[in-house]
Amino acid sequence: MQDQYARTRLLLGDEGMERLRRARVAVFGVGGVGGYAVEALARSGIGTLDIVDDDTVALSNLNRQIIAVRSTVGLPKVEAAARRIHDIDPDIRVNAHRCFYLPETAGEFDFTLYDYVVDAIDTVAGKLALVTQAKAAGVPIICCMGAGNKMDPTRLEVADIYETSVCPLARVMRSECRRRGIEHLKVVYSKEPAITPRASSGDAEEPTAHRKRATPGSNAFVPAAAGLIMAAEVVRDLSGFGGGKE
Repeated sequence: MQDQYARTRLLLGDEGMERLRRARVAVFGVGGVGGYAVEALARSGIGTLDIVDDDTVALSNLNRQIIAVRSTVGLPKVEAAARRIHDIDPDIRVNAHRCFYLPETAGEFDFTLYDYVVDAIDTVAGKLALVTQAKAAGVPIICCMGAGNKMDPTRLEVADIYETSVCPLARVMRSECRRRGIEHLKVVYSKEPAITPRASSGDAEEPTAHRKRATPGSNAFVPAAAGLIMAAEVVRDLSGFGGGKE
């Protein structure tokens, strides 16, 4: 019988692939960054994926979000992502949560069920709640820092939050993590200075009650690269290939 994971198995071996199949990974945010993370995790053979997002696919998502195509515009993002995951591998268990993760909704999630958490949301309050909840449950987490207003995906790197520089979001997270006594946090971030968005008459996403800042510029490659890097770290850690470092 043909194995769709045969090429990955050549790298990770049977034991590594079995670890991935038994793993349950939660991805918070399935947009430009999180969508690509989900895609790579599904194609790597993660057995159970929890996907969390309350947005619907918009026309302006088509420039960068892998779940966004003309046929999915108007669908809840978690529904579009779930369909795509099952089209890749119908045996993957998908738990779709249509909600925004915020401190107020944190109690809806039991982090002790997860083997890894991927933070691809864009609010500081939500990120800090995710980190705090994951650390309390003893679950590894990887967080994405600012990917908007960037043009160079080669500037992305993986680091501890306290080793970051340049990125304004990372600066805020460093300060808040220090205040909360969080000693380590794996993040993906970029040292590329943010570009000032140009004025546009296009229909970009409007700020919402959960996302009140101005809409950043974005493209098809920086968020995608960030999501793929995050997925790579998860796969390496869970399979044992990367030594299991948090």
